[in-house]
Amino acid sequence: MITEVTIKDVTEITAIYNHYIRESVATFDTEEWSVEKMSERIQALSSAYPYIVFRMPEGKIGGFCYAHPWKEKDAYSRTLETTVYVSPEYTGRGIGQKLMEKLIDICRKRGFTTLIACITEGNENSFSLHRKLGFEQVSHFKKVGTKFNRSLDVIDYELIL
Repeated sequence: MITEVTIKDVTEITAIYNHYIRESVATFDTEEWSVEKMSERIQALSSAYPYIVFRMPEGKIGGFCYAHPWKEKDAYSRTLETTVYVSPEYTGRGIGQKLMEKLIDICRKRGFTTLIACITEGNENSFSLHRKLGFEQVSHFKKVGTKFNRSLDVIDYELIL
């Protein structure tokens, strides 16, 4: 079941995100987040932009997804960047796709015109998901991030709503 995020979700969302900080290059954050920092971020984003979670039948968070400003200048106000993370214990079940489909629908209904996904090289599951949802590759930045002593590329995908 997909619902809007609530403050009760912050601990599980923090744990999921910290897994990706420790174990992957899906995020360029290198230091784990505190529950307090995540709570502030969720409150700031969800007050103005879509922020949703996938609840498993037993009530646990299977994943989360949100949109946030792509750039800060007013001319970009109809364009958002998307973020989606699935709990490592629930990957491969289509949760990311369901979350992204719902997020796209919400963004369309709210009058946003463009979604951008910034994906680190090697994240083939994310590339595949975004292509399946109609996103098209629009850029490839080389060696723009460093994590785990590796220089990493970032590939941007775009969906015109």
